[in-house]
Amino acid sequence: MRVLFVTAEAVPFAKTGGLADVAGALPRALRDLGHDVALFLPFYRRAREKCGQDVTSTGIELTIELDHQTIKPRVLATTLPDSDVKVYLLDHPPFYDREQLYGTPEGDYPDNAARFILFSKAAVALPKALGWQPTIYHCNDWQSALVAVYLRLAGATDTFYHPSRAVLTIHNLAYQGLFPAETFALTGLDSSLFSPEGLEFYGKMNLLKGGIIFARVINTVSPRYAQEIQTAEFGCGLEGVLASRADSLFGIINGIDYSVWDPATDPLIPANYSAEDLSGKAVCKAKLQERSGLPGRPDLPLLGMISRLDAQKGLGLLAEVLDDLAQLDIQFVLLGTGKQEFHDLFTEIGKRHPEKLSINIMFNNELAHQIEAGCDMYLMPSRYEPCGLNQLYSLKYGTVPIVRKTGGLADTIVNATPTALAKGTANGLSFASYSAKALYNTVRRALRLYSDPRAWRRLMLTGMRQDWSWKKSATEYVRLYERAFA
Repeated sequence: MRVLFVTAEAVPFAKTGGLADVAGALPRALRDLGHDVALFLPFYRRAREKCGQDVTSTGIELTIELDHQTIKPRVLATTLPDSDVKVYLLDHPPFYDREQLYGTPEGDYPDNAARFILFSKAAVALPKALGWQPTIYHCNDWQSALVAVYLRLAGATDTFYHPSRAVLTIHNLAYQGLFPAETFALTGLDSSLFSPEGLEFYGKMNLLKGGIIFARVINTVSPRYAQEIQTAEFGCGLEGVLASRADSLFGIINGIDYSVWDPATDPLIPANYSAEDLSGKAVCKAKLQERSGLPGRPDLPLLGMISRLDAQKGLGLLAEVLDDLAQLDIQFVLLGTGKQEFHDLFTEIGKRHPEKLSINIMFNNELAHQIEAGCDMYLMPSRYEPCGLNQLYSLKYGTVPIVRKTGGLADTIVNATPTALAKGTANGLSFASYSAKALYNTVRRALRLYSDPRAWRRLMLTGMRQDWSWKKSATEYVRLYERAFA
């Protein structure tokens, strides 16, 4: 199968969130399964800075019509690191040579519609210029959702596109690509498509909606989230459109890259360890306490959280209970950046409990690995979570997840009920109600379980021995691609 993976970001070229991790790993996993895969993304300034010396020219210059103008972006090429997966980069400096990918702290770039309409048009034009005919155009989120629309329309008049199908992955439905009605003219689409049955959404243009309607199959990054987004609570206004496509809507859990996230080989942690030899985890805990300015107490449960500081991640719940948690025999390490209100709030709470809480308002990849390795428990009290990756990292590192039962967290964490513990299927703790009380009570339940070393060790080892690799997820994506032809 030939797959063109169309994405606005990918590791190591550019990243703002989990999409980049998926785009950097899934194409490699598909290639390992024997499929012909190429990646396509904009040539951002970040990509120039990180990979510019490894990028070569393809000699291809596309011709794209945009707002009655002819734009001729170049196409450059490189490969994903440690693979032969070809990466094509759309080079148009007026659109992509910027400090950030989508906007500044003051807001989104005002021309984002034009930037990603150009990108989507180029994604459909590129394979023909290459003489390489994809079986699947794999679109991701709103930035490339229009590829599904353009591909369907191109297939009606050009035999080159007849064998191809579009698959759309929704990584987070909250981000939809909403733009003023007047920007619809940039798409070059017939005005009949600016309607409730097309891209119109309460008087605006909705790019993600177009992809949902026109893609042959759609998936989200967990089965539970695929169900949740068909409800008013999580559907962000698109629940009706998604429910109308329920027969073509699926959920596939993201994999994780064990070449990066494995305590047995991780070069960023003080001591390596595995399910067969856990001794290094105690060393990691002691070093994390030292680095975080916390007393070196091996007897105290150490809780951790690495997160974007945003209400979606349950930071409001944590803020409500953190003073109370600090009264318990625990320690806690937080790492993340996000909204200023949470920066200020958690900094202030941390100052009240310096012996118990370490608040780190920053992004630090090394510290993130050390938190996963050094903590005993990991908090993810999300209001909603399409998939989640840190709970999967935590399982591998023997750091027991405490999660809210939603989206991918519900699909991956088996609650430590007496029955699940007896069966040996429990790998964490979860709670259903989105409330500070439920979070607090679940942490208390975890502490009781922690006081039984034999039961806690069994819980840790169950998670460490599970397989959440990309090979497993990639196999499911191949089946999804096959469904596009059913």
